[in-house]
Amino acid sequence: MPKYVIEREIPGAGQLTAEQLKGVSQSSCEVLRNMGPEIQWVQSYVTNDKIYCVYIAPSEEMVREHARKGGFPANSVKAVTAIIDPATAE
Repeated sequence: MPKYVIEREIPGAGQLTAEQLKGVSQSSCEVLRNMGPEIQWVQSYVTNDKIYCVYIAPSEEMVREHARKGGFPANSVKAVTAIIDPATAE
């Protein structure tokens, strides 16, 4: 199944408290439960003004639907074409 990287522009994201991040995570998980098992959230990276999320889903549209239903921005959704890491160099 395809993997996607989502860029969410959220001013002040890096200043969100642990409790606020928990609330955002709970909202996202609730939407995912309602959408069914085809779409999965892998993890997210919080920076100063953005959150980068990794999802597994059958289509970009399903990723965007999750964002709409959850009220989250999805400023950019890109399909992952390859994954590399230090082992790739060996």
